[in-house]
Amino acid sequence: MNEHEILLSLGLIGLAAIASQWLAWRMRLPAILFLLLVGITIGPGLGWLDPTALFGQLLFPLVSLSVAVILFEGSLTLRFHELRGIESVVRRLVTFGTLTTWALITVCTHWLLDFPWDLALLFGSLTLVTGPTVIGPLLRVVRPRAAIGNTLRWEGIIIDPMGALAAVVVFSFIVTRDIDAAWTEGLLTFGKVILTGSFLGILGGWTMGQLLKRRWLPEYLHSLATLAVVLGVFIGANLLAPESGLLAVTLMGIWLANTRDIDVEHIAHFKEDLSMLLVSGLFIILAARLDLSELIALGPAVLILLAIIQFVVRPLAVLIATVGTSMPWRERALLAWIAPRGIVAAAVSAVFSIRLSEAGHELATLLVPLTFAVIIGTVVFQSATAKPIARLLKVVEPPPKGFLILGANRIAREIGKALQGFDVQVLLADSSWSNIKAARMEGLATYYGNPTSRHADIHLDRAGIGNLLAISPIDELNSLTSMRFAEEFGKSGLYTIASGLEGGSGEKHQSSQERRGRTLGQPALTYSQLENDLARGAAINCTTLTEAFDWDSYRRRHGNAATVLFAQDDDKRIHVITADEEIQPGAGWRLIALIQPEAADT
Repeated sequence: MNEHEILLSLGLIGLAAIASQWLAWRMRLPAILFLLLVGITIGPGLGWLDPTALFGQLLFPLVSLSVAVILFEGSLTLRFHELRGIESVVRRLVTFGTLTTWALITVCTHWLLDFPWDLALLFGSLTLVTGPTVIGPLLRVVRPRAAIGNTLRWEGIIIDPMGALAAVVVFSFIVTRDIDAAWTEGLLTFGKVILTGSFLGILGGWTMGQLLKRRWLPEYLHSLATLAVVLGVFIGANLLAPESGLLAVTLMGIWLANTRDIDVEHIAHFKEDLSMLLVSGLFIILAARLDLSELIALGPAVLILLAIIQFVVRPLAVLIATVGTSMPWRERALLAWIAPRGIVAAAVSAVFSIRLSEAGHELATLLVPLTFAVIIGTVVFQSATAKPIARLLKVVEPPPKGFLILGANRIAREIGKALQGFDVQVLLADSSWSNIKAARMEGLATYYGNPTSRHADIHLDRAGIGNLLAISPIDELNSLTSMRFAEEFGKSGLYTIASGLEGGSGEKHQSSQERRGRTLGQPALTYSQLENDLARGAAINCTTLTEAFDWDSYRRRHGNAATVLFAQDDDKRIHVITADEEIQPGAGWRLIALIQPEAADT
């Protein structure tokens, strides 16, 4: 390929990735579904993309390094406190459940497709993995209960290196089976991979943790240095024990995520963006390598195998993992429904297929189309059905509409009670025990502590919470808390109140708007202004508009004495009134407003 063809191919991959991600966002479906379809279309379908000609010998090294980064990013989100209540289920899923899945897929592949036992065993190890590349996007769309989501995330990330390890052991046995010590060689390979991956993974996590904890790196180098260490650990592990790198980077991520006094959020955000880029490119590239004629040649037996994997293998593995546990049957049912295969299966199958074909195994070329058939089948079927099934089982988390209110002072309590009267979930957080005690006496949910603390990261229950309302008299604390929850709630979910304290109200004395969210009120209200109004007898009142008493009637009655703070529309959606929020309330709308004393008395 010449230079122009290479640039056009790379541009096509980028354009296809963006289009797939956008379609997924618009249609609320996992992006992997569109990435696979686009890759097949522009690859074997139209012939516009030939990854082998484009990348040559660099293809599989790039795929391997990309998979390492993706697995590290996923493991960086695994925190041990999330295992509370589901640890036994996760442990059984990645042990007994994995062995059950492996055995059943192996037997079915041998019987249905007439694969020899060794290749069937290898295929079973390749397709027992799920992985963060498919689980994460699916969970974002389905939004199941926390127990289900955490279980699937832990299983997917831990099982990826386990599947790769199993595939390495089987591959080692296949290529050495003519040697008398084939079984011994396989066991030695297993032990070498485990020891090498574990040692280098923990060493890499500890080393990176020390660099961050002791501040031996400037902050702007944190993400780049972490990426370099991840790639170094992966390459080093693979040089010492082939295919042990996935285990190493997974353990490195888990170690970093659970090390005390280390903030990895900014690193995780960088890796998340990088992983999205890599996942998008990898699925398109690997799907474009697929030979459709080989896939079609597999025949209807593939559909039977897919049905067995979906309706027999997965439910049985989940049954074995959850029997005797306290997990409700509805959660077990959804857990048994979701197990899409992902990028690790695609990448590892491609590598081993080439190696075995070169060694003279004729049927090895079928590993790739068969693996992609399972990937496409599970992703397409579960993407289309998981959300309706979750709704049918009633295990979907409602959209997070609640408010985390920074402060439990009088202003925060009055607003919290008014929102609670609209059936809106509120949680007040404050480090003042007297404020917290008063809030609890008034029936409000509270968190005693700083919501930006490490303790809050672990113990602050944010289920159902999707907005922040910062009502602390300390402007800097409002800004800090807004910055902490900007990623979690989105900038559109951040609201604050200006402190209004003396010492300068000019722009140079205030945090920037980007760091503190939108300011409550129209015009913007200050803490001191609200505090003085409430002390003089103003009240925060709730009013329901009707056909007789409409929005115009409300304004004629209260005039400038009423400052509307919140409005709830017919769909029970809360509108926070800020300078850029224009509302036209109709009959049935409910308003929360600060009413000055002269108007409150009328």
